Amino acid sequence: MSAIPFRYLSQEDLIRCGAFDLPMAIKAAQDSIRLYDDGRILFPEKIVQEFDEVYKDRINCLPATLLDKQICGMKWVSVFPRNPQRFGTQNLSAIIVLSHIEKGYPVCVMDGTLCSNMRVAAIGATAAQYLAREDAESIGFIGAGEQARMHLLGMKAVRPGLKVCRVAAKYAHEEEGFIRALQPIFPDMEFIACGTVLEDAIRESDIIVTATSAQAPLLKPEWVKKGAFYSHIGGWECDYGVITMADKLVCDDWSVVRHRLSTITRVYNEGLITDNDITGDLIDLLKGKVKRDNDDEFIVFSAAGLSYVDIAIAEKMFRRAEAADAGSLLNLQEQTVFEHELSGLVRV
Repeated sequence: MSAIPFRYLSQEDLIRCGAFDLPMAIKAAQDSIRLYDDGRILFPEKIVQEFDEVYKDRINCLPATLLDKQICGMKWVSVFPRNPQRFGTQNLSAIIVLSHIEKGYPVCVMDGTLCSNMRVAAIGATAAQYLAREDAESIGFIGAGEQARMHLLGMKAVRPGLKVCRVAAKYAHEEEGFIRALQPIFPDMEFIACGTVLEDAIRESDIIVTATSAQAPLLKPEWVKKGAFYSHIGGWECDYGVITMADKLVCDDWSVVRHRLSTITRVYNEGLITDNDITGDLIDLLKGKVKRDNDDEFIVFSAAGLSYVDIAIAEKMFRRAEAADAGSLLNLQEQTVFEHELSGLVRV
């Protein structure tokens, strides 16, 4: 009666049970944005602990509650941008805890890195679904890491007509790794490594993605073709001119983005754009209030990251894993503290 069981899911558990599912994540993202707009999701402020002012090494705690699912979740995520150069490891890792709010007990502890990267891709893909040209055939990446790779999965899900993928990164071996990982998944696509020449990845691309940890203006306005859609993932990745020349500026949620450090907020804080220049948010796309009006529009999408979307995707992943009996069933406790035989085990 006193046991508190929960399911532990490693990243490998989630992949093996079919939870690495971008269409599922995109639908969960869009459903959760609608539910949040309807007041069916609790979304408190995140807690940030920053350990380096220059490189922004940090660990964040991001909670949210899905009222209709009776699930409260928390993502504990670390972002250490120098990890690849310093240690040869990834720069992001996360754990997600899900609890049922009937009793408040945890029901799942799972890897959150996969979910977090899927969320980034699902949000970018949602924007592209509504704002990229329907006949888009080419996509160009600055950056070749996990979030760039995940973005291609999401973009291909909503724009299956994509035929050419160009990638430019800081190092040629990163481009080669990107292609090596994704070419078997998309054998119908032509992959082009740009030899670290960023411009070559962008000039002919209908969809542009910057996915780096750089805090520098990498993308130049003169590289952008007419009618392109640009998904800006990181902090400061494009020249101010990319923002000011856009025909539409769309955010996941401007009320959140405007308080984060990204190119669009830098431009805003310097008075080069105003609130009136923000065309709308993702909810406006989903409600049909904002759309692409013609094939020549250049549209910029900037996302801050909405952690309630992570929790919505994680809940779907957990249910998929639960149905497959994936992972390990563990006990947080088998009985309450004073139901144990404590003789000789307590220090007083």
